[in-house]
Amino acid sequence: MAGSASNTSHVPTGIALLVAAVACFAVLDTTTKFISASVPLLMALWFRYAFQAVATTVAVLPSRGWSVLRTAHPKFQCLRGVLLLCSSMLAFFSLRYMPVGEFTAIVMITPLVITLLASLTLGERVSWLRWALVIGGFAGTLIIIRPDGDDFNWPMLLPLGLVITNAWFQILTSRLARTEDPFTMHFYTGWIGTLVASLALPFVWTWLGAWTLWAALCLMGLMGTVGHFMMILAYGRAPVSTLTPFLYAQIGFAMLGGWLAFSHVPDRWSVLGMAMIAVCGATGAWLAVRDSRVVIEPVES
Repeated sequence: MAGSASNTSHVPTGIALLVAAVACFAVLDTTTKFISASVPLLMALWFRYAFQAVATTVAVLPSRGWSVLRTAHPKFQCLRGVLLLCSSMLAFFSLRYMPVGEFTAIVMITPLVITLLASLTLGERVSWLRWALVIGGFAGTLIIIRPDGDDFNWPMLLPLGLVITNAWFQILTSRLARTEDPFTMHFYTGWIGTLVASLALPFVWTWLGAWTLWAALCLMGLMGTVGHFMMILAYGRAPVSTLTPFLYAQIGFAMLGGWLAFSHVPDRWSVLGMAMIAVCGATGAWLAVRDSRVVIEPVES
């Protein structure tokens, strides 16, 4: 009972951390789209991870020393870093061709995919209602993409690849956050992404003349670093099922960023698709919370 009450007291903090994290991600995506027209994307990707790696090292190493490298799951730490790098690469290329709001909405079907992947890995049964929600989420995605429309082009499919890699990344994050030090996770994520991205850097590096582009790269690195660290802290303080509905705040932040930076307002079909994704995803999260309560309540009583 005492342990349950203690865990519950951390839930509001976890929610606040997650909302702040998705706000950072919305700024990251908006900034990424801004620089995509002027900076080689692989160079921007390297800068985003190098910033995180250096900032984490400067902040953590003096106080923690090399003990920050200690982990019980080095392979999973490496896999997590590679998954996030793949997700970032797909996001960078997607944002070159898509508005921020629509891109974010498609990525928001990730929690629905997480529900399926988690149920498959844990051997849980997926109810017909959850299948209907997944179908509804994918229908909303198709409305946004509109593969038979005049505005469709193949890069609009890139966010679907991002959904898969991001789903596995978040599942792995939630598992590791239960036992691993958040600073250790953040340290590995930054340096693995930096080292892998460095392989392409000699082929894409170019000098940027405008100081605004360097400032945008710094902002992008800062938002990625702060956002992912807050997400790790959030998952360590509240269950995934509790946090999932608040992921959809990122759609609102992304639409605001797209409007402020690019004067883009989604058309009515895109808004419908976004609404379908948000409703299906949030309902799926509510079902997860309800089901978890059915299991938890007898234990607490």
